[in-house]
Amino acid sequence: MVPLFVMDGYHFLWAMGGALRYGFPSKKIKVIGITGTNGKSTTVELLATVLKEAGYKVALSSSIKFEVANEVRKNGLGNSMPGRFALQKLLAQAVAAKCEYAIIEVTSEGIKQHRHRFIRFEGAVFTNLTPEHIESHGGFENYRNAKLKLFAAAKGFHVINRDDENAKYFLEFKPARTFYYGMCAKEVCKKPEGTDICAQEAVSSRDGVRFGVNGTEFVMGLVGEFNIYNALAAIAVAGSQGISLDICRKALARVASIPGRMERAGVTPNVFVDYAFTPNALEQAYSALQHDLAPGGRLICLLGACGGGRDKWKRPVLGQIAARYCDRIILADEDPYDEDPQKIIDMVREGAIGAGFSKDGLEVIRDRRQAIAKALSLAAPSDTVILTGKGCEAAIRYGQGKRVVWDEKAVVKEEMDRLKKG
Repeated sequence: MVPLFVMDGYHFLWAMGGALRYGFPSKKIKVIGITGTNGKSTTVELLATVLKEAGYKVALSSSIKFEVANEVRKNGLGNSMPGRFALQKLLAQAVAAKCEYAIIEVTSEGIKQHRHRFIRFEGAVFTNLTPEHIESHGGFENYRNAKLKLFAAAKGFHVINRDDENAKYFLEFKPARTFYYGMCAKEVCKKPEGTDICAQEAVSSRDGVRFGVNGTEFVMGLVGEFNIYNALAAIAVAGSQGISLDICRKALARVASIPGRMERAGVTPNVFVDYAFTPNALEQAYSALQHDLAPGGRLICLLGACGGGRDKWKRPVLGQIAARYCDRIILADEDPYDEDPQKIIDMVREGAIGAGFSKDGLEVIRDRRQAIAKALSLAAPSDTVILTGKGCEAAIRYGQGKRVVWDEKAVVKEEMDRLKKG
């Protein structure tokens, strides 16, 4: 077993080496880091859309993709925040392409491995915080403290979700400017003086969201109140850069979907593909869809849990949440890694059954394609199906490095076509 201080030094030296190799490119571009438990990738996408609408060239790194001046490649690394020299190389490419902004999804695991080091962050964005990576960090407080390191590093401006109960910890830092966002009718955190972006008359339906900010009405095709928060974060950052609400409105109106984030699969009945793998994200996704079910419609849920020893505590919790919201539950493999896939599924199942869910309404079909086919076969036209845990990821990962090539949205369409053909 390699001592922790040795691994810590190893990651630090890699981060330093990357910065030296590419000449500290972050000094030549405005870098904005976005962190939190949920909503990071969506906020990256929304902010990039707004900045482009304002006429800027943009680079970005997220769990969905890497982009430099509209040249895009899918993130197939399995890491939301890439290590080694990858981020420094992307920033160097952005500088060479004359990008004015780079937006980086910053994770606690990435910070733990010093991947944020030697990057000059102009701004930092806090989306929300709920328990995640607890076993890896050794507790929620350590997990939160890892996120806080981004805010310690960003000296230009901070954008903070004031409705999150952990906002007070992110307010301890004193950048040049601070911006807040949230719902106008709600304020968990008593904020000091600063610019506030709040949503008025917010409405979420199966067709998207609608809300107002200082007299400007926003309409966006993304589903769920949580996406209003993601949009507000992007609007707040835009405001920090002198971008008008009208430009934000035009940009966000064009956003119909984000890959793998409450994404409609384009079939009937309604099928949504979502990345949700944390209890909070799962509950928000289920709540949004259940709230707007068609009359007499049911919510059919396919879920699993990640392996690799990651946050075993949450597996029964995911089952409990599914039991509260779903009318039918199908459990399938997600990313077992080197764990016994059946044991992972059993923990989720025990959570659902323990919460009182009927055994007759729950099925275990570990093969994810077969599980999707079953979910589709159960769905009536008025029902809604939601598949969580994979989103737009390009593979299902098993032990000994085995990877099954995967495209959840494509599989839905293929299985629906087979179902229609009988």
